[in-house]
Amino acid sequence: MSNLPSPSFQGPLMISASSVIDAPIDKVWQILVDFTSYAECSSKEPLPDQTPHEGSYLLMEVHIPPTSDRSHTPTSRPLELITTVDPAAHRVAWKNLMPSWLLRAERWQALSVVEDGKTLYETREVMAGPGAYFVRALLSSWLQQGIQAVADGLKRQAEQS
Repeated sequence: MSNLPSPSFQGPLMISASSVIDAPIDKVWQILVDFTSYAECSSKEPLPDQTPHEGSYLLMEVHIPPTSDRSHTPTSRPLELITTVDPAAHRVAWKNLMPSWLLRAERWQALSVVEDGKTLYETREVMAGPGAYFVRALLSSWLQQGIQAVADGLKRQAEQS
């Protein structure tokens, strides 16, 4: 059973990923909401406060396609608005700040306990608006790789520490 809420809107592009992590949910949650440790959030000019709370901003540095060699990949620096931080439900969400008539996007991340005390990480991003068709046509496979790389990276980090 998924801990992700139903999407608040539908769009032509939805990407998702999940991972079962051999670590307690509270440990995974602390890593998940430590935005300053995200490789994709480490920009040269970070916002003064990347602490996750509703109404705060998150500045990311996204490399498309995802790669560990970031010297030759195109970079996007989206500014996101954090809309949900729910430690009790282990859910966090943000939305993009582009004009919604062009591109509306919402990203959810959620954790839940599964067999043997392991943690299920789930994430989903939905995009709508005319820009979503452009993103789907040109970037959807790379975005899918990127969102899965986040799931794999969270698993690696939680199971190593």
